[in-house]
Amino acid sequence: MTLAGLTPHRLVQALDRFHAAHPWDHNAHYHRWILRQLPRRFGSALDVGSGTGDLARLLATRADEVRGVDSDPAITAQARALTPEPTAASFAVADALTDLPAGPHDVITCVATLHHLPFTEALDTFRSRLAPGGTLVVVGLYRPRTATDHLLGAAAVLPNAALGWLKNRGRAAAPPTSMTARTRPADMAFSGIVEAARAVLPGARLRRRLFWRYSLTWRSP
Repeated sequence: MTLAGLTPHRLVQALDRFHAAHPWDHNAHYHRWILRQLPRRFGSALDVGSGTGDLARLLATRADEVRGVDSDPAITAQARALTPEPTAASFAVADALTDLPAGPHDVITCVATLHHLPFTEALDTFRSRLAPGGTLVVVGLYRPRTATDHLLGAAAVLPNAALGWLKNRGRAAAPPTSMTARTRPADMAFSGIVEAARAVLPGARLRRRLFWRYSLTWRSP
Protein backbone atom coordinates (compact mmCIF):
# COMPACT_ATOMS: atom_id res chain seq x y z
CA MET A 1 0.00 0.00 0.00
CA THR A 2 1.34 3.44 -0.88
CA LEU A 3 1.55 6.27 1.67
CA ALA A 4 -1.17 8.11 -0.25
CA GLY A 5 -3.48 5.12 0.16
CA LEU A 6 -3.16 4.92 3.93
CA THR A 7 -6.07 5.93 6.14
CA PRO A 8 -5.21 8.49 8.87
CA HIS A 9 -5.26 5.72 11.48
CA ARG A 10 -2.96 3.49 9.46
CA LEU A 11 -0.70 6.42 8.69
CA VAL A 12 -0.29 7.13 12.42
CA GLN A 13 0.45 3.44 13.02
CA ALA A 14 3.03 3.43 10.21
CA LEU A 15 4.72 6.55 11.58
CA ASP A 16 4.78 5.06 15.10
CA ARG A 17 6.49 1.94 13.75
CA PHE A 18 8.98 4.06 11.84
CA HIS A 19 9.82 6.18 14.89
CA ALA A 20 10.20 3.07 17.05
CA ALA A 21 12.71 1.72 14.54
CA HIS A 22 14.54 5.05 14.10
CA PRO A 23 14.46 6.76 17.51
CA TRP A 24 16.23 10.01 18.33
CA ASP A 25 16.35 12.26 21.39
CA HIS A 26 14.06 15.27 20.98
CA ASN A 27 15.36 16.81 24.21
CA ALA A 28 19.01 16.67 23.15
CA HIS A 29 17.95 18.49 19.96
CA TYR A 30 17.58 21.63 22.11
CA HIS A 31 20.82 21.39 24.10
CA ARG A 32 22.81 23.62 21.74
CA TRP A 33 19.93 26.10 21.67
CA ILE A 34 20.08 26.20 25.48
CA LEU A 35 23.79 27.04 25.35
CA ARG A 36 23.03 29.98 23.06
CA GLN A 37 20.81 31.48 25.77
CA LEU A 38 23.67 31.51 28.29
CA PRO A 39 26.82 33.59 28.87
CA ARG A 40 30.08 32.34 27.41
CA ARG A 41 31.40 31.63 30.92
CA PHE A 42 29.62 31.29 34.22
CA GLY A 43 30.35 29.97 37.68
CA SER A 44 27.79 27.53 39.01
CA ALA A 45 25.13 25.67 37.01
CA LEU A 46 22.36 23.35 38.16
CA ASP A 47 20.65 20.91 35.79
CA VAL A 48 17.36 19.63 37.24
CA GLY A 49 16.30 16.25 35.88
CA SER A 50 19.77 15.60 34.51
CA GLY A 51 19.11 12.05 33.26
CA THR A 52 22.22 10.52 31.71
CA GLY A 53 24.03 13.85 32.01
CA ASP A 54 24.36 14.95 28.38
CA LEU A 55 23.32 18.54 29.03
CA ALA A 56 25.28 18.81 32.29
CA ARG A 57 28.45 17.71 30.50
CA LEU A 58 27.79 20.29 27.79
CA LEU A 59 27.28 23.02 30.41
CA ALA A 60 30.58 21.96 31.98
CA THR A 61 32.42 23.21 28.88
CA ARG A 62 31.47 26.75 30.02
CA ALA A 63 30.97 26.50 33.77
CA ASP A 64 33.30 26.26 36.74
CA GLU A 65 30.94 23.76 38.36
CA VAL A 66 27.82 21.90 37.20
CA ARG A 67 25.61 19.86 39.49
CA GLY A 68 23.10 17.52 37.93
CA VAL A 69 20.24 16.18 40.04
CA ASP A 70 17.71 13.49 39.22
CA SER A 71 15.25 11.48 41.31
CA ASP A 72 16.14 8.22 39.53
CA PRO A 73 19.14 6.43 41.13
CA ALA A 74 19.67 4.12 38.13
CA ILE A 75 19.92 6.87 35.55
CA THR A 76 22.07 8.97 37.90
CA ALA A 77 24.48 6.05 38.10
CA GLN A 78 24.57 6.00 34.29
CA ALA A 79 25.34 9.73 34.24
CA ARG A 80 28.29 9.20 36.56
CA ALA A 81 29.57 6.27 34.50
CA LEU A 82 29.36 8.29 31.27
CA THR A 83 31.20 11.31 32.69
CA PRO A 84 34.98 11.18 32.24
CA GLU A 85 37.48 12.53 34.73
CA PRO A 86 38.24 15.34 35.09
CA THR A 87 34.91 17.00 34.26
CA ALA A 88 33.30 19.92 36.07
CA ALA A 89 29.98 18.04 36.23
CA SER A 90 28.83 15.93 39.18
CA PHE A 91 25.57 14.07 39.74
CA ALA A 92 23.36 13.34 42.74
CA VAL A 93 20.04 11.70 43.46
CA ALA A 94 17.77 14.45 44.78
CA ASP A 95 14.18 15.59 44.96
CA ALA A 96 13.66 18.61 42.71
CA LEU A 97 11.55 20.42 45.31
CA THR A 98 13.21 19.63 48.63
CA ASP A 99 16.82 18.59 48.00
CA LEU A 100 18.24 20.98 45.40
CA PRO A 101 21.70 22.38 46.11
CA ALA A 102 21.17 25.78 47.72
CA GLY A 103 23.33 27.77 45.34
CA PRO A 104 22.93 30.48 44.35
CA HIS A 105 23.50 29.26 40.79
CA ASP A 106 24.29 31.42 37.79
CA VAL A 107 22.43 29.04 35.49
CA ILE A 108 19.59 26.59 36.10
CA THR A 109 18.35 24.31 33.32
CA CYS A 110 15.45 21.89 33.29
CA VAL A 111 14.62 19.77 30.24
CA ALA A 112 11.54 17.53 29.95
CA THR A 113 11.21 17.40 33.73
CA LEU A 114 8.91 20.23 34.81
CA HIS A 115 5.73 18.35 33.82
CA HIS A 116 6.69 15.68 36.39
CA LEU A 117 6.53 18.30 39.16
CA PRO A 118 4.02 20.70 40.75
CA PHE A 119 4.50 23.48 38.21
CA THR A 120 4.39 26.74 40.18
CA GLU A 121 6.08 25.22 43.24
CA ALA A 122 8.96 23.98 41.09
CA LEU A 123 9.43 27.35 39.36
CA ASP A 124 9.35 29.12 42.72
CA THR A 125 12.04 26.71 43.99
CA PHE A 126 14.21 27.33 40.93
CA ARG A 127 13.84 31.09 41.36
CA SER A 128 14.97 30.84 44.99
CA ARG A 129 18.16 29.00 43.91
CA LEU A 130 19.08 31.41 41.10
CA ALA A 131 21.74 34.07 41.64
CA PRO A 132 20.91 37.73 40.88
CA GLY A 133 21.35 38.17 37.14
CA GLY A 134 21.26 34.40 36.68
CA THR A 135 19.46 32.62 33.85
CA LEU A 136 16.79 29.93 34.00
CA VAL A 137 16.15 27.92 30.83
CA VAL A 138 13.38 25.33 30.62
CA VAL A 139 12.49 23.09 27.70
CA GLY A 140 9.25 21.35 28.53
CA LEU A 141 6.28 19.43 27.22
CA TYR A 142 2.71 20.69 26.95
CA ARG A 143 -0.61 19.11 26.12
CA PRO A 144 -1.91 20.14 22.68
CA ARG A 145 -5.29 21.84 22.95
CA THR A 146 -5.60 24.58 20.33
CA ALA A 147 -5.56 24.60 16.55
CA THR A 148 -2.11 26.22 16.68
CA ASP A 149 -0.84 23.39 18.89
CA HIS A 150 -2.14 20.73 16.51
CA LEU A 151 -0.85 22.51 13.41
CA LEU A 152 2.62 22.79 14.92
CA GLY A 153 2.48 19.13 15.86
CA ALA A 154 1.49 18.19 12.32
CA ALA A 155 4.30 20.36 10.93
CA ALA A 156 6.79 18.38 13.02
CA VAL A 157 5.79 14.95 11.69
CA LEU A 158 7.87 14.90 8.49
CA PRO A 159 10.97 16.62 10.02
CA ASN A 160 10.72 14.17 12.91
CA ALA A 161 10.78 11.20 10.54
CA ALA A 162 13.57 12.74 8.42
CA LEU A 163 15.79 13.40 11.43
CA GLY A 164 15.16 9.89 12.74
CA TRP A 165 16.27 8.49 9.38
CA LEU A 166 19.35 10.72 9.14
CA LYS A 167 20.53 10.32 12.73
CA ASN A 168 20.28 6.54 12.43
CA ARG A 169 21.74 6.52 8.89
CA GLY A 170 18.68 4.77 7.59
CA ARG A 171 19.11 1.77 9.85
CA ALA A 172 16.88 0.45 12.59
CA ALA A 173 18.35 1.19 16.00
CA ALA A 174 17.73 0.89 19.71
CA PRO A 175 16.85 4.10 21.59
CA PRO A 176 19.88 6.06 22.81
CA THR A 177 20.78 5.77 26.48
CA SER A 178 19.42 9.26 27.11
CA MET A 179 15.93 8.01 26.20
CA THR A 180 15.81 5.38 28.97
CA ALA A 181 14.58 7.84 31.62
CA ARG A 182 11.06 7.51 32.97
CA THR A 183 8.43 9.42 31.00
CA ARG A 184 4.91 10.70 31.55
CA PRO A 185 2.57 12.72 29.33
CA ALA A 186 2.15 16.43 29.91
CA ASP A 187 -1.17 17.57 31.35
CA MET A 188 -0.92 21.38 31.12
CA ALA A 189 -1.89 23.32 28.00
CA PHE A 190 0.56 25.91 26.71
CA SER A 191 -1.76 28.79 27.63
CA GLY A 192 -1.91 27.57 31.24
CA ILE A 193 1.87 27.20 31.33
CA VAL A 194 2.33 30.79 30.13
CA GLU A 195 -0.12 32.20 32.67
CA ALA A 196 1.29 30.24 35.62
CA ALA A 197 4.94 30.87 34.67
CA ARG A 198 4.55 34.63 34.35
CA ALA A 199 2.82 34.80 37.72
CA VAL A 200 5.95 33.32 39.33
CA LEU A 201 8.57 34.73 36.92
CA PRO A 202 7.49 38.18 35.69
CA GLY A 203 8.86 38.86 32.22
CA ALA A 204 9.52 35.20 31.43
CA ARG A 205 9.68 34.47 27.69
CA LEU A 206 7.80 31.41 26.51
CA ARG A 207 7.45 29.97 23.03
CA ARG A 208 6.07 26.84 21.39
CA ARG A 209 8.77 24.80 19.67
CA LEU A 210 8.89 22.02 17.13
CA PHE A 211 8.82 18.40 18.26
CA TRP A 212 6.13 18.92 20.89
CA ARG A 213 8.18 21.13 23.16
CA TYR A 214 8.07 24.68 24.54
CA SER A 215 10.83 26.90 25.88
CA LEU A 216 10.93 29.23 28.88
CA THR A 217 13.75 31.65 29.57
CA TRP A 218 14.01 34.04 32.51
CA ARG A 219 16.70 36.32 33.85
CA SER A 220 16.71 36.93 37.60
CA PRO A 221 16.67 40.65 38.53
